[in-house]
Amino acid sequence: MEKNVCDLCGYVYDPAQGDPDGGIQPGTAFKDIPDTWVCPLCGAAKTSFSPV
Repeated sequence: MEKNVCDLCGYVYDPAQGDPDGGIQPGTAFKDIPDTWVCPLCGAAKTSFSPV
C-alpha cells in the first residue's frame, strides 16, 4: 500500500499506521478512507493529498 502526503503541511499518511485518533484503523488503504476524513495536522481535505 502506498503512502500519501498532504500537499499543505507535509503530513504523510502511512496505511501501516492508519490514523487511530481519526478513526482510521492500521492497514486501511488511503482510497478506503472516508471522504470526510481530514489531515490530522492541518485539517486539509483528503483531496489535498498526493501519492508518495
